[in-house]
Amino acid sequence: MKQSLKVKLLAFGTVAAACALAIGAGNAGAQSAADVPSVVKDGKIGYVLTHRYWAVYQTPEGKVECPKGYNDGPREQFKALFPEDGTKRTLVDTQLRREGRQWFPTTSEEQFTFKDAGGKISYGMDLDGKVKDTDFTSPDGAKGVDNQMYRAMGCISNYRAPEGTIYHFENEYLRRYNTNRFMIELSGVDSLVNDDDVTINSYRGMDQLLTDATGANFIPGGTQRIDGRFGGYVRATWKAKIVDGVLISEPADVTIPASATFDTSAFHVFKGMRFQLKLTAERAEGVMAGYVDVAAFNHHLNTSWSTHHQSYGQLSAPSMYRALRRLADGYPDPKTGEMTAISSALSVKFTQVYIDHPPQATASSGSAPQQPVQAARQ
Repeated sequence: MKQSLKVKLLAFGTVAAACALAIGAGNAGAQSAADVPSVVKDGKIGYVLTHRYWAVYQTPEGKVECPKGYNDGPREQFKALFPEDGTKRTLVDTQLRREGRQWFPTTSEEQFTFKDAGGKISYGMDLDGKVKDTDFTSPDGAKGVDNQMYRAMGCISNYRAPEGTIYHFENEYLRRYNTNRFMIELSGVDSLVNDDDVTINSYRGMDQLLTDATGANFIPGGTQRIDGRFGGYVRATWKAKIVDGVLISEPADVTIPASATFDTSAFHVFKGMRFQLKLTAERAEGVMAGYVDVAAFNHHLNTSWSTHHQSYGQLSAPSMYRALRRLADGYPDPKTGEMTAISSALSVKFTQVYIDHPPQATASSGSAPQQPVQAARQ
């Protein structure tokens, strides 16, 4: 009787242990499923850029970062250079001369004192692994933040929220023009919470953003076709990891579309660019930081924003170019040793999308069917 009872108790214990293991496995499976939401297809999830702001840390009225006020723009400088004092001047020596300075900039001294943004706090990342006197501390306390672009643009009204023309309209154009459709696709995703090996691919999309009924909010779940014809310059591949729900990427050279007024075919060139993005199944939000090529930035500025538009927010391209060259802190020219790029940061927001890849080449024809061409201006 006792032996029989002992056998039954052992059997019950075995079954109970098995049940406990099954329940534990079930819980682990449920946790894993929560880490990999249904929008992740074959280990992939895509996001499209919907907001992009140059990361300018602001205090009320700029009293901390711009204690001497904001910089003058083209109109103010023109008036100072060519006062109405009765002197006879030609169009070539005045207006055309100033326009020429935008397209053929120099680093020579000018009579205007450029006002760098100061203070100790700025958005961005530690791009060089060092803590230097010129570095900032991030609002959340991280040391060694490299963002010399902030020094150059922080006291220019055009880049400051909420009135700045470029601050406002570059995001308006980002959403309005399909040519600006910058996307990233994460692959090899085992979890959106923690994953030590993820691959990022960047593309340019072709389609409008999906919005709610108000038209003001972007909603996840839309589809974006990859621009396989004109978007090749945006393509890049690099590695990343996900730590506590934050995507942390390795440095990569990436070009992003940045069309502005009149839908110009413009772009920004980032060297050593990296992401820190808080990920969810619907959004990705955070910082995109890297070294901006100074020559490409100046070209973008003058092809996308005329002197007339720059004047709205007191932005003098010749003065800013001098500041960019003076503050540049990355990628020295191999011949001259002069720095060619400047550390920077962008505050960015992405919305989840399904990325439609173009058909692969077929064995019979050796080429993929041509995609229908969609007009860029909509």
